[in-house]
Amino acid sequence: MNTDTQLERLRPISVNDLKERSRQLRLDILRIIDHAPMGHYSSSLSCAEILVTLYHHVLRLRRGEPDWPDRDRFLLGKGHVAVALWPLFAELEYFPIEWLDTFGDFNSRLTDHPDMLRTPGVDFSSGSLGHNLSVALGMAIASRRRKLDHRVYVLLGDGEIHEGQVWEAAMAASHYRAGNLVAIVDANGSCADGPTESVMSIEPLAERFSSFGWTSVDVDGHDPEALMSAFGEAMQDKEKPTCIIARTLKGKGVSFMEASPREWHLGALGEQDLERARREIMEART
Repeated sequence: MNTDTQLERLRPISVNDLKERSRQLRLDILRIIDHAPMGHYSSSLSCAEILVTLYHHVLRLRRGEPDWPDRDRFLLGKGHVAVALWPLFAELEYFPIEWLDTFGDFNSRLTDHPDMLRTPGVDFSSGSLGHNLSVALGMAIASRRRKLDHRVYVLLGDGEIHEGQVWEAAMAASHYRAGNLVAIVDANGSCADGPTESVMSIEPLAERFSSFGWTSVDVDGHDPEALMSAFGEAMQDKEKPTCIIARTLKGKGVSFMEASPREWHLGALGEQDLERARREIMEART
């Protein structure tokens, strides 16, 4: 088997490499959204390290084969940040890199929310918040009953946690001992309606998942080393689902987005602001 094609779980990569790749992903997000009338900047920037760690270290994949049957599954609950996935998929050769320049075009294969019928590599169409943990649980149970070695990962927004279906799925996942299921919450503290805690309190989040029978861990979502450790721990638990609470900053890397995350939940950058955002990301060393 071609080892360059087969990407195993927990493959070696340095923390510095993950940091650089996260910085590049943020630059890619800015560039790709610039092709469209507007985009979800701040929410996409907050989850860069999470996605980079998943796709460059955690997930078992095969380069150039998005439908490989033995791959791990990934569902993007916060589907409005699909733009953050597309550069990673292009790097995995799931589609030609030229597709990135079509984002926002009519009939583009790269949609604003993941569409499994249009974009190779998407395991579930998402965008309607609250459904994805239930679907991920179904995939995890099906994999186990078919005696397959699939692990299922789902990235949820903290605003998405307001949905009651999330907690029904959390209760069911514990009951069915879905040890091959990992949920990651991008806890950036802000949703479309304002601060997450003001809209409806979800804290203490780790304790709440633990009370539902999950193994839960609270980490800095911008620290690749902490994320690597958390994902490694999740693979050791065969009986319980794991929830990783990743504490992040909405608009991470761009000062004026960090200061006004709700304003940049959906917006458009002018030429000067775009250049400023690029410069700040390129100069960041944290």
